[in-house]
Amino acid sequence: MKTEEISRPRATPERLAAFCTEALTAIGVEAASAEAASRAMMHGSLHGVDSHGVRLLGHYFRMFEGGRLNKSPKLKPNRVRSGTALLDADHAHGAYATYSATDLACDMAAETGIAAVGIRNSSHFGPAGAYTMHAARRGMLAMSFCNSDSFVRLHDGAERFHGTNPISMAVPTGGEHPWLLDMATSAVPFNRVLLYRSLGVELPPGVASDDDGLDTTDPNAAAMLAPVGHAFGFKGAALGGISEIFSAVLTGMRLSPEILPMNGEDIETPRELGAFVIVMDPEGFIGGEIVRAGMERYLTLLRNSKPQTGKKVLAPGDREWAEADRRRVEGIPLDPATQEDFLQLAAQTGLSAPFD
Repeated sequence: MKTEEISRPRATPERLAAFCTEALTAIGVEAASAEAASRAMMHGSLHGVDSHGVRLLGHYFRMFEGGRLNKSPKLKPNRVRSGTALLDADHAHGAYATYSATDLACDMAAETGIAAVGIRNSSHFGPAGAYTMHAARRGMLAMSFCNSDSFVRLHDGAERFHGTNPISMAVPTGGEHPWLLDMATSAVPFNRVLLYRSLGVELPPGVASDDDGLDTTDPNAAAMLAPVGHAFGFKGAALGGISEIFSAVLTGMRLSPEILPMNGEDIETPRELGAFVIVMDPEGFIGGEIVRAGMERYLTLLRNSKPQTGKKVLAPGDREWAEADRRRVEGIPLDPATQEDFLQLAAQTGLSAPFD
């Protein structure tokens, strides 16, 4: 059974966003941090990336309360050269750190044409596409990377090595939406496994492995993920390495095998994650107007290319825009574990749960 075939309670985006922000501020999280975390989660939930959406609120709430995440971080940007900088996030929520780094990179790229910002002492940042899309809305091309604790085996490997290590890229177009790639370098993100556990749904073949590195479709038996690519998983493992190098090596932060587990028992010790943002200003190359026109020609040719029988050719991001339009009207579905988390958070904070 597919997740979309399961009837789930729905909540309006407005109620969900308010609940996320208010729940975090209720325990003393600084407004800018709470708003950034809520914004990133809502990007995931609105665009159908439920694994990185509001289902993460309970986890973030516990990490702030436990002390792993800094409720009042002091971000410290250091511009090393004209087009490069490091941002020390002071163990902030990863969304607050990465939105801030993206804005810094956009400001720098407006001067230099291209800019890169490495992020130090950060944490889980949720959907990587939230930050590249933010840059695209400012007229910039952008890429973002982050590593995480080991949960993905190497190609032909039988133990956890890389994290899910996402990569995202966004490019402004002449239309309403940018071209948007947002992918884990694992076959699926681990939060998708948790979502399927909550829904009681089997995983697709070839995306997860048991303790011996053998394929399993049982989300409860999934001890590690496969790299993207299945039989050609060496490509996914190499892409995971790209994210690892940008996020950890260039920032001096922890490699995936050195990072504390996201869902481990220790909720006090900061995880010392790195992340990385690269931004390019079209005006530093051929010019924004020409780039946007070129993207429109490219997308027109792509979408009008011949599809397989019964299929439709989509550009990266097309599925997300359609899902966002639908969810703005129908509401955002909530899985059983998220509903339970929200009821507990409502009881703890005195707020009303955002669903009926």
